[in-house]
Amino acid sequence: MKYTQSTLEKIEKLLDETEYIVRYERGTFQSGYCILEQKKVIVLNKFLPVEGRINTLIDIIPQLVVIPETLSPESRKTLDEVMAKYEESEK
Repeated sequence: MKYTQSTLEKIEKLLDETEYIVRYERGTFQSGYCILEQKKVIVLNKFLPVEGRINTLIDIIPQLVVIPETLSPESRKTLDEVMAKYEESEK
C-alpha cells in the first residue's frame, strides 16, 4: 500500500460507504484521532501529513463495524488491503 493522496481518498471512500464521516480538525488528541461512535464520526488531527492520516485510519478501521457485503468491489479491495496492512503491523 502506497502512502499517497489517492490511497487516502480510497480509504475515505470506504469509510463513506460504511456511513462514517471523516473530519479533519484542530485539537489535542492523544492518539491523533477521536471516534464518536454514536454519530459515526471520525475526527483526525488536521496537521497530520498524508502518511500519518493513512496510518491512523488503518489503526481505526479494524475497530469499526464494517460489513464487506455492503461495500463496492473497489472498497472491498481497499478494506482487504487495510486489514492486511493492520495485521502486518500487529506482528
